Amino acid sequence: MPLPHDNPMPSYWLSFPSDLSKHRTTEELPQEADVVVIGSGYSGAATAYNLLQKDGGKKPTVVILEARDACSGATGRNGGHVLPDLYFNASSYEKRFGPRTAEELTSFEMQQVIEVKKLVDREQIDCDFELTRAVGVFLDNRVAAPTIAAYKDMKARGYQFPDDLHFIADPKKAEQVSGVKGALAAFSHTAASVWPYKMVTHLLRRCLGWGANLQTHTPVLSISDAPDAAGRWSVRTARGQIRAKKVVVAANAYIPSLLPEFGDKIVPARGIACRIAVPDGGKPAPHLNNSYTIRYGPQEYDYLISRTDGSIVVGGAKQKVLLNDANWHNNSDDSQLIPGAAEYFDGYMQRLFHGWEDSGAQVTHIWTGIMGYSSDLMPWVGELPGKPGIYVLAGFTGHGMPRILGCATAIASLVRGDVQYLSETKIPPPFWITKDRLRMKNNIAREYMAGSRPSL
Repeated sequence: MPLPHDNPMPSYWLSFPSDLSKHRTTEELPQEADVVVIGSGYSGAATAYNLLQKDGGKKPTVVILEARDACSGATGRNGGHVLPDLYFNASSYEKRFGPRTAEELTSFEMQQVIEVKKLVDREQIDCDFELTRAVGVFLDNRVAAPTIAAYKDMKARGYQFPDDLHFIADPKKAEQVSGVKGALAAFSHTAASVWPYKMVTHLLRRCLGWGANLQTHTPVLSISDAPDAAGRWSVRTARGQIRAKKVVVAANAYIPSLLPEFGDKIVPARGIACRIAVPDGGKPAPHLNNSYTIRYGPQEYDYLISRTDGSIVVGGAKQKVLLNDANWHNNSDDSQLIPGAAEYFDGYMQRLFHGWEDSGAQVTHIWTGIMGYSSDLMPWVGELPGKPGIYVLAGFTGHGMPRILGCATAIASLVRGDVQYLSETKIPPPFWITKDRLRMKNNIAREYMAGSRPSL
């Protein structure tokens, strides 16, 4: 797999200036560290933060390596939506893992919304964090009918959906509550929105204050197959080697290039998002108090947050993305747009939302980003079997914001030695890295993303 591309097309989030973007704590790459963290996005920064923030005892020496600018990958290019999945995949989780584990997966994601809020409050992070109601709107009965039927069936059998989840069955009410034209039904629950780049650069800055060493523009080329006689792993970069007792690989879609065990387990998937705003002098549009998922048909959906300045950040455009596998599947080039996607977002708010018809709302920024799609759709979290001291935090399948913080907290507790096994943490078992899971050959990522569409 190639290294990340240099990116001439920054996201709206990356328009916020930060002196950390090209930061190197020391001119030369350190030769040794207790812990090397590969990746400076949400996963890497949150892991380093949790490693270093614990009071008492000597702090480990931590070096964070980043191939490009700090937090310029998936985290700096996502939709800013902390959206737990409380209902849409619940039925498939129940079939795969049983009802109790399915409920555990849902509960874990719901709790992450609160944990992110606690982190922002504790650290007083200026990152535009807002609690919101997420409204999942259905515009096509091919998706609405099976989702609603599964929800009703599971409730009748005693499945414990969160009390926070609210179902709106009446189309008129669904359209009125959501403001989305042609809504057939809707679900709503608590979620959050955030400026992800601001949040993560704050965490990185805190890590630096605690003694971490951040080295940007330092792509990792390989990790040794085994530790040396002193038990240290050799991490080879474009600027030299660094030896570490422990290595946390938080490079998401790019992990297979460093750990061949994940060659058929995590595949890069390119997505697209944009910012839409009413131009100065335009007709004011209704402020949206909710965040959204909008489902148009099988595998066709958008996700959307409303910002306090009245602008909208929306991603998806699956109707265009899925026309050709080359647009997205196994594509790690975030320097190019997806054909047809820019046109898809023209007039977007005017088409979909009541009250926006004469606003003149238009795209101000548009960008792509690379997600890491997991072969079984579950993140890969834990110590790598047969490689003690190598830890992985990756494969979030475009759904990292409501999962990463808890996973990073657990990885940090493993690395520090506070716990020996993930079973001592709150991480749901389907996330755990095991020998049996690594041996599994079934890959359902493309089917989940594209359904039965032919590979073009």
